[in-house]
Amino acid sequence: MIAWLSRWWGGAAPMVEPARLRDAARLAQLHGASFHRGWGEAEFEAMLSERNTLVHRLRQGHQVIGFAVSRMAADEAEILSIAIDPRQRGRGLSRDLLLTHLGHLAGRGVRTIFLEVEENNQPARRLYEKAGFGVIGRRERYYKQPGGEHLNALLMRRDLS
Repeated sequence: MIAWLSRWWGGAAPMVEPARLRDAARLAQLHGASFHRGWGEAEFEAMLSERNTLVHRLRQGHQVIGFAVSRMAADEAEILSIAIDPRQRGRGLSRDLLLTHLGHLAGRGVRTIFLEVEENNQPARRLYEKAGFGVIGRRERYYKQPGGEHLNALLMRRDLS
């Protein structure tokens, strides 16, 4: 059984840990592969330097394969982005990353989490709903697509207390 797991996970179990400044380029690369308007390396460097921003990386072996970013204010936080390397999706890694990230936010005194998600993004919506988030609002035509189309955003919330 352990040999099978080792082959499945590529030899090393994925680990969620605090991201470091040196991860900024890889985080920007992952964000660009996951979203229409990717954040640049400088944006990640700024977030990694802010005291009110929590950034976790998902590492497998020496490779960073995902991340989660939240901004905190008092006892609330907003998840700004979660991304998994497109080649690593479908393995349940985003769920583990999200739940670990939420645990760290709770450990810092956060009681309520908010996020926005594209209304048509069914995999992300399922992830958040299974993690206990509920829809609390909608922003019409919030996300602009490369072709000029605008998509709606859902506002979601979860209490940690």
